[in-house]
Amino acid sequence: MVRAAIGIIGGSGLYQMDALTDLQEIHIETPFGAPSDAIRVGTLDQTPVAFLARHGRHHHLLPSELPFRANIYAMKQLGVEYLISASAVGSLQADMKPLDMVLPDQFIDRTKNRASTFFGEGIVAHVAFADPICPKLSQVLAEAIASLQLDNVTLHQGGTYVCMEGPAFSTKAESNLYRSWGASVIGMTNLPEAKLAREAEIAYATLALVTDYDCWHPDHDSVTVDMVIGNLTKNAQNAQRVIQETVRRLAHHPPGSEAHSALKYAILTPLDHAPESAKQRLGLLLDKYL
Repeated sequence: MVRAAIGIIGGSGLYQMDALTDLQEIHIETPFGAPSDAIRVGTLDQTPVAFLARHGRHHHLLPSELPFRANIYAMKQLGVEYLISASAVGSLQADMKPLDMVLPDQFIDRTKNRASTFFGEGIVAHVAFADPICPKLSQVLAEAIASLQLDNVTLHQGGTYVCMEGPAFSTKAESNLYRSWGASVIGMTNLPEAKLAREAEIAYATLALVTDYDCWHPDHDSVTVDMVIGNLTKNAQNAQRVIQETVRRLAHHPPGSEAHSALKYAILTPLDHAPESAKQRLGLLLDKYL
């Protein structure tokens, strides 16, 4: 199987990377089923990269339907060590305007019943998650964005991403509640990815692309699909430039990440007493500790 140390998950509007060359479509089966779509592996500036359209290339999966475990496990199978998640978000703050880019460093979980761990069924692990984003990978993204000087785009480093269930957008009461918490942006997908990437010992960072002001802003219409789609295309073009520059920088100077050893002290079950079925299912994650 081909290998790539850098993975990209493209969210709403970002269903492919135009600059990828030497493309291969890889259909992967994992112990947790199939990913959202075939993973396209190619090269960006001679660097192997694995790209996955989070909702499928034709956007047929709701956020609640996403096979999060399969998506992250498949990236791990391909050798991914750094995972960039590009995601459309609504802004909860006046200074984070549509088309801006936000690099959040915290999450608040408002999802329900989503699978967000590989463990259980015989093996217990509790990863540290106080800092859910890899700061070193996020910094590479920040430096890439700053170097490109994108038109009409302001970069916001840091902030809190509220991960809601969806698929409906927020009520005004909910939107104002999240603002009262000091949250920055709202989306529907990134928290389960971040948790699973940490368990898979993959450095993870979110590139949040603002499409709208959610529904709290008194001078802007409540968010509509038309409004979101209108900004998705512009965001996708900018995101591709940012990702390409980030990949170039990562290829030359891949940073060490605490995420790469996240399981070292996290597994509580003595593995010599764990069920063989569980060890086989999680072998990709556990091999270095067996």
